[in-house]
Amino acid sequence: MLNFKNVNSLALIILIGLIVAYFLIDISFWWFILSGLIWFLLTALGSGLIGWNYHLKALNSNPSISKNQVAITFDDGPNPEFTPQVLELLKKHDVKATFFCIGLNIENYPKLLKKIINEGHTIGNHTYSHNKMFGFFSTKQVIEELEQTNKMVFKKTGLALNLYRPAFGVTNPRIKKAITATKLQAIGWNKRSLDTTNLSKERILKRASKNLKKGDVILLHDTSEKTLWVLEQLLLILQKQKLQAVTVDSLFNIEPYA
Repeated sequence: MLNFKNVNSLALIILIGLIVAYFLIDISFWWFILSGLIWFLLTALGSGLIGWNYHLKALNSNPSISKNQVAITFDDGPNPEFTPQVLELLKKHDVKATFFCIGLNIENYPKLLKKIINEGHTIGNHTYSHNKMFGFFSTKQVIEELEQTNKMVFKKTGLALNLYRPAFGVTNPRIKKAITATKLQAIGWNKRSLDTTNLSKERILKRASKNLKKGDVILLHDTSEKTLWVLEQLLLILQKQKLQAVTVDSLFNIEPYA
């Protein structure tokens, strides 16, 4: 299995072998550089691609599910302009979704958070600040961010969050320690729409809907007009393919709240 522990163990064995070879047969120092570059590349990719489960075990899809169900997830809300429109579309099509919310946005729009919950959707922790440098935070900083959001949600709703969506999908040993300490379950995805990029709405829809199958977890963001169009088309596609959109806790049969 390709993960941080196994790659590091293999890298150590290779390094020892290279040191021995360097002194016995005088191999080129470039072998050390090449090995280091390969290690760095694997670790960088593993840290940025949550589907690899490189640093920690995230739930990215559930292909073994017996029902024709998928999960649509939204990151970065609640957003006062777009989240209400997302909720209306979900209500129109009678489906449920999961919203991974940023603590700062919860603080600013608590009524919107309650509306999400009251309409039968699940919420999860998406850090407090969603800082662009989050992947470089210390374990202590990560724990503080997660606990700050958890405490705020509990104070406003009485719910103790169990689910966590890593900011930008980034994981590392410090984040692993933090979610272990806070007893959160990481939730990833296997369908990344890239709806926050400059891709056209048609290409985003194609990414989100290509080869859809039961057990898929789709990543969207309730933060743009473009996503609203993609969501409506996606819901029609799911209906045509007889796939039901449910919350991630239903998809994985786990508890969303403690």
